[in-house]
Amino acid sequence: MNAFRFRRAAIAVTAAVTLPLTLAACGGDDSSSDSAADKTSSSAPAEEQSSPAMEEDPAPAGGPFGPACAGVPKDGAGSFDGMAQDPVATAASNNPALSTLVTAVKKAGLVDTLNNAQNITVFAPTNDAFAKIPKADLDKVLADKEMLTNILTYHVVGEKLTPQALESGTFETLQKSTLATKGSGEDYTVNDNSKVVCGNVPTANATVYIVDTVLMPKA
Repeated sequence: MNAFRFRRAAIAVTAAVTLPLTLAACGGDDSSSDSAADKTSSSAPAEEQSSPAMEEDPAPAGGPFGPACAGVPKDGAGSFDGMAQDPVATAASNNPALSTLVTAVKKAGLVDTLNNAQNITVFAPTNDAFAKIPKADLDKVLADKEMLTNILTYHVVGEKLTPQALESGTFETLQKSTLATKGSGEDYTVNDNSKVVCGNVPTANATVYIVDTVLMPKA
């Protein structure tokens, strides 16, 4: 009888010890499952977040175009990247092909006006464009601040113009009269006689279209 009671007690002790261990083992499995589920759920947002990045729109199409763009420095302040960092008058001063224009802008006292303007378009005559004007006439213009200001502000439109806008457009200038553009693709003219030779050049505050003939105000 005593032996029988001893065996029952031993079985009870064994069960008491084994049951918590079994539950602990089961609890460990549940914890592992929960952990794995947590990892799976936590990794899902990361995958979802990475998907939109892969679907971002490509960089905007377009950029500088035209035969004279080949003469723009490849690097430095006068390059396209360099000009994009500076306001328009400063950017022009770093482009060797625009040195006469820069001199004219300085004589007219328009450097700050152009640099501080926002979202403008400048039709910038090259040195060769100014060279088409007889020297005596050019010297006269450069010496007359009012006349010079009148001519230079005629080259500035108070909004940024895309190439598409130039296909057939009439725009008011800062000089208060209008200029007209036409063309398509990479072939545009201003007032029928000034050809865009390097267009869609970005600066910090303007879009520049370099032209081969100085524009003259209509009034």
